[in-house]
Amino acid sequence: MANRLAQTTSPYLLQHADNPVDWWPWSPEAFEEARKRDVPVLLSVGYASCHWCHVMAHESFEDDDTAAYLNAHFVPVKVDREERPDVDAVYMEAVQAATGHGGWPMTVFLTPDAEPFYFGTYFPPEPRHGSPSFQQVLEGVTTAWTDRREEVAEVAGRIVADLAGRSLVHGGDGVPGESEVAQALLGLTREYDEQRGGFGGAPKFPPAMAVEFLLRHYARTGAEGALQMAADTCAAMARGGIYDQLGGGFARYSVDREWIVPHFEKMLYDNALLCRVYAHLWRATGSDEARRIALETADFMVRELRTAEGGFASALDADSEDAEGRHVEGAFYVWTPEQLREVLGEDDAAFAAAYFGVTEEGTFEEGASVLRLPGDTGPVDAARVAGVRARLLAARDERPHPGRDDKVVAAWNGLAIAALAETGAYFDRPDLVERATEAADLLVRVHLGEVARLTRTSKDGRAGDNAGVLEDYGDVAEGFLALAAVTGEGAWLEFAGFLLDIVLEQFTGEGGQLYDTAHDAEQLIRRPQDPTDSATPSGWTAAAGALLSYAAYTGSEAHRTAAEGALGVVKALGPRVPRFVGWGLAVAEALLDGPREVAVAGPVGGELHRTALLGRAPGAVVAAGEGPGAGAEFPLLVDRPLVGGEPTAYVCRHFVCDAPTTDAGELAGKLGG
Repeated sequence: MANRLAQTTSPYLLQHADNPVDWWPWSPEAFEEARKRDVPVLLSVGYASCHWCHVMAHESFEDDDTAAYLNAHFVPVKVDREERPDVDAVYMEAVQAATGHGGWPMTVFLTPDAEPFYFGTYFPPEPRHGSPSFQQVLEGVTTAWTDRREEVAEVAGRIVADLAGRSLVHGGDGVPGESEVAQALLGLTREYDEQRGGFGGAPKFPPAMAVEFLLRHYARTGAEGALQMAADTCAAMARGGIYDQLGGGFARYSVDREWIVPHFEKMLYDNALLCRVYAHLWRATGSDEARRIALETADFMVRELRTAEGGFASALDADSEDAEGRHVEGAFYVWTPEQLREVLGEDDAAFAAAYFGVTEEGTFEEGASVLRLPGDTGPVDAARVAGVRARLLAARDERPHPGRDDKVVAAWNGLAIAALAETGAYFDRPDLVERATEAADLLVRVHLGEVARLTRTSKDGRAGDNAGVLEDYGDVAEGFLALAAVTGEGAWLEFAGFLLDIVLEQFTGEGGQLYDTAHDAEQLIRRPQDPTDSATPSGWTAAAGALLSYAAYTGSEAHRTAAEGALGVVKALGPRVPRFVGWGLAVAEALLDGPREVAVAGPVGGELHRTALLGRAPGAVVAAGEGPGAGAEFPLLVDRPLVGGEPTAYVCRHFVCDAPTTDAGELAGKLGG
């Protein structure tokens, strides 16, 4: 018999709908039930492509005896962290404060007032490595709840008070200037891995936002060291196992420092951010490899993640079935020499093994290797590589595919829209711009819908029940602004403005600080407020960037002031933890540069418009259009006449404009950084 999760839209919750555990979704009714029965709540948080979430589900939540005990002594609540990032953030902060680390699955025991008192992540079915079994944890919590209730209440109260005391002020006085940016660059240089690219040790995550900062810093200052770190990191990732050498697209992270063995899940947000970064690297350097990776990653997103409604699905699972029918990580992606021979024959298999670094002993598990480009093969026959790659891709396509998490997350689709719009414009791929526009249409039609507030997720064209959080508003506005620049359609600027007005009204506190949830959102034990950029731009820095761009487009003082207020946190964090405020630093570079406003009175897609889009000045905004109606679409185009009847570009910053130009070469020079 299915439990209550069968009524939900989240693919992750639906994976648990047939568990013998009597799951509830996060809801007031679940806590009311706990109050009525006088039992604690077991909160289990995960997401659909999370490997250890699957493991714990199989070992414990599908086990009848464990489920019977759970149902008798708890109200079990299941949360998809991608649908409710606010719930995840609040309790993850508590887990990290109490244990020093966090992760998923996250397992938290709560009072019926939603106050946490005991925490963990994955619990095994048997005691191991000093960790108690899940059954032991359940029994221990039940005993504490029954026999030591006062102690439980005291612990819960202390944790909630501690969380409440962590509220951020706006993070610093004033905006980040040259000195903070220079300190941030120095901090990144110290953590840079010169041998292998990237920052820090294993596990190594793709640092898309820090690279974006480095590229913008180079464009503004000419600092060669910043460009070198960006280019070498991108080259190392592109040649590593973290990049899918057959199908394009990036895995979540590398388990080693060399980028060889990835954690195989592929997330929409990583691929959107990296697609854009490689396109910007090409814009800075003209690198053929950067162009190839940007386009292959864009094509991967469209081919593998696009939904029937035109949005983009959240993720592909790390696990899939191997030849023996076992569900294992990486099965879809890895190769043994024998498998190469089966597909390619002896000669081409030997060539492919050398080219892709497939060894007899293997680089992964059970003698299998992750395909990469070790780069010691000397000059290669490009046609032969293309043929081998096509045959391997076709053979791989016959394997059981990893599962797909089909929900459409507003924020991540905003990132994908920006990436596809710009990549399409740079490389003359109007189909990619069309895909970006279709995803934007879906967000307006389904996620904004009738309510005129953004919904966090949708699935199969149906909006979910959860309100959008700050990152949804910031990233979707960012996507719409990029689309406006590329298509010349002012409606996208209007939609971005509509979203950003909600940020000003609903998410902004005193002195420029921002909150992750709206003023009128569900009240949790603490109002989440995280300014750090980890896997994605934080809501805080995403909103700051979109507010700054919108102000440049419209001259709105209110949006400029809000952006500057929000950037106080980057002034505080940039010099101390630059790896974790990469997008914030990229926005700071745009602020330091102006950002520049480029008005092209002339045809959309014409030479001047294209030159403007390829300008490297950090965060520059571009408006293009011709005819008397253009000013109605973009305020930047008001009173911008043609010079001598020719298409004309105007470049301004800080309310000062250069002389207009009709020459693309001259315009490129004005936007070179």
